[in-house]
Amino acid sequence: MSASTGSATLPHRAVANIKSPGGGLSGPSTPMRGIASNFGSPSSLRAEEDLLLIEFGTRKLHIGFAGDAVPRGSVWFGPDQQRRVGDFRVWQMDYRDDWEKREPDSEWGKSHELWQPDVRGLDLGLVEDKIERAMREAITKYMLIDSRPRRMVCVLPSGLPLPILSATLDTLFNRFMSPTISLLSIPVAVAVGAGVRSALIVDLGWSETLVTSVYEYREVRTDRSVRAGRMLTEQTHKLLASCLAQSQPGSSTESENKKHVLSFEDCNEIASRVVWCKPSQHSASANPGDGLPTVEEQDESEARTHHQEGGYATATIPLRSGAAPVSLELSFDRLAEPCENTFFDSLCSPRSFDDHELPLHLLVYRSLLELPLDVRAVCMSRIIFTGGGANVLGLRKRIFDDVSHLIREKGWDPVQVKSSDKLGTASRLQKRGSRQGNSGPTSVQPDGAGEEEQDGVWHDAANTVPEADPVEEQLKRGRDRKEQPQVRGKMRAVESLGAWSGASLITQLKAPAIATIDRDVWQQQGAAGASRAGDVDTKSQRQSVGPSVRGATSGSSWTLGVWGVA
Repeated sequence: MSASTGSATLPHRAVANIKSPGGGLSGPSTPMRGIASNFGSPSSLRAEEDLLLIEFGTRKLHIGFAGDAVPRGSVWFGPDQQRRVGDFRVWQMDYRDDWEKREPDSEWGKSHELWQPDVRGLDLGLVEDKIERAMREAITKYMLIDSRPRRMVCVLPSGLPLPILSATLDTLFNRFMSPTISLLSIPVAVAVGAGVRSALIVDLGWSETLVTSVYEYREVRTDRSVRAGRMLTEQTHKLLASCLAQSQPGSSTESENKKHVLSFEDCNEIASRVVWCKPSQHSASANPGDGLPTVEEQDESEARTHHQEGGYATATIPLRSGAAPVSLELSFDRLAEPCENTFFDSLCSPRSFDDHELPLHLLVYRSLLELPLDVRAVCMSRIIFTGGGANVLGLRKRIFDDVSHLIREKGWDPVQVKSSDKLGTASRLQKRGSRQGNSGPTSVQPDGAGEEEQDGVWHDAANTVPEADPVEEQLKRGRDRKEQPQVRGKMRAVESLGAWSGASLITQLKAPAIATIDRDVWQQQGAAGASRAGDVDTKSQRQSVGPSVRGATSGSSWTLGVWGVA
């Protein structure tokens, strides 16, 4: 009985001994250590790594996370942003937008702009409010993030006036509490988006067209013209107003006292949808040296019918913002007039234009003409068209063909004489013949006859063949194996992903920004505390825009880059 009892209680004692604490230690033997943020919650890691990338334009802004291929969303500036809270009149059945009271003739279209290039009379407080409202709308609608302060990267035009830049930075620092803001220029970002180091950026913007030469990621020269999207919209309004006066003779007397008879929204939509550009008369396909042009296959009867008619098709354009709703029938030939008058104005002489109103093909040609030889050879092979005006059908090819024709006709001679076209070839041949005559006859000597002239009597230094350097030849062979020959001296257009995508790539690669500004330094000194770009240490200022770098401008000197005061 006792034996059976002992055997029965033995397993119980063994289990009790196992479950009982083996020692007097109250905690684990491994010492506690701090957990790095990389192994923390995903939300905290995301908040540290996320950089808000914002591209500011005259009429809209793009916003997204740095490292993405495309922005998360875009916000357009317009009169809807200036409505008060609780104003729901737009959704009423009998609501009619009275654009004539909202936008007088002097303010036609300005409510759709964030800023104007001419800062005289510009309300900077209104600009700050527009930026804040657009930013909050974009963050709430597209970003889906909290209000925690985040580092920002701003992509701005390189010719942005300093007061507008100061108002933009004040808004981002004071109302969004960003610790640091990095600045990138649109031309450099567009070049990076195209995958090139040097390019000629033709930015067909809203207020002006900018032609910027970028060489090795640095802006060399910038030329501008007022022929841009706003002028195209005004020319479209001028065309529609003339056609409307012809179709309604009674309304012409009423519209004489008005500068604008149609709303900005209607004219802008027609300019962006229907207006197109005619091909160049000097098209590259018409050059016999480039080969035969491509012929599209079509039915012979259709081609014969089209040739007999000899006209353009028509388009029906509804207009709802006039005195009465009406539909206009316009041929596509007339719809090409606004683009022709805006960007080219071929009826006027090139000598009649000022420097700020040059046609685009002359602007691009003169911009290339003023560049150094090596920069021009690289940039002319990497022409990039960007901006909202580049979306006009046929405009990019027309500019490219006209510039190519100017290069073939005038060359790269900066001096243009009135009779140079007629006597240019004869004068060149005459100069070439005189040079050959002055050089004297060249006698052919037998082998060994030239040894007597090595004593210093006469040496042809211009035609002397340099001695071969074995080290240089070996280095050259190594470079030829690694590097491919670059395209130089040929007209070529290159596509780009855009300024936002290029800036996203720069930020993702943690490349140095043009300027990095700290919030504390900006609040203490403002724009007046910025130094010249040449007076600032490059290593301390051009910091990486990656997430691990903070306090990039904690030093005593900092700069605004290309936006700073000269």
